[in-house]
Amino acid sequence: MKYKRILLKLSGEALMGNQQCGIDSTILQNYSEQIKEIVEIGVEVAVVIGGGNIFRGVSGAATGIDRVQGDYMGMLATVINGMALQSSLESIGVKTRLQTSIRMEQVAEPFIKRKAERHLEKGRVVIFGAGTGNPYFTTDTAATLKAIEINAEVILKGTRVDGIYDVDPEKNENAVKFNSISFEEVYEKGLKIMDMTAFTLSQENKIPIIVFDMNKEGNLKKIVEGKEVGTIVTI
Repeated sequence: MKYKRILLKLSGEALMGNQQCGIDSTILQNYSEQIKEIVEIGVEVAVVIGGGNIFRGVSGAATGIDRVQGDYMGMLATVINGMALQSSLESIGVKTRLQTSIRMEQVAEPFIKRKAERHLEKGRVVIFGAGTGNPYFTTDTAATLKAIEINAEVILKGTRVDGIYDVDPEKNENAVKFNSISFEEVYEKGLKIMDMTAFTLSQENKIPIIVFDMNKEGNLKKIVEGKEVGTIVTI
């Protein structure tokens, strides 16, 4: 096993499936099964999910909602997704804890680094909700911050694309995939993987990022076992 402790970043949009919004129960179940598979071989798993399937602060601002208010609404959306994943995981026998950056004790624990690490050591999946707790920061930044705080060895960014390409593969069939790429090359080529704050934090703290297709069953397990899946961004 190559990675003992990981931070898995999932997009809210990925949970929609083919729906216009909300959560596709089939995809939620699939993600839960994949997470269970790696927990059973001893991997310590922390998860950050976006909230784009429910609400985005940026798009809310375009409809007249105050940006700060919209961002807080987006944070609450990530908690809804976190609760859904928690329920799905526990229904198949995986112990979990949901921690949030905004206090809401009736549904989750507040984020405390030592508690989070203790849960991970005990084999519980820790789901982090409510982003960083601050407006103007994305869930990519929240994922990177949490990865640093819990000493994760790698950030796994699960998407619907099987890695990083020189151009968007969904728009250009001649797109070329990178198996590995350095942080510097990503800057030089202007590739958009995460927002710049998150990306710079990962580079400064020497945490590699692996971008992979989460919708292909078995990919998550292959990565933690050290097999080449997706694209790895390294120092």
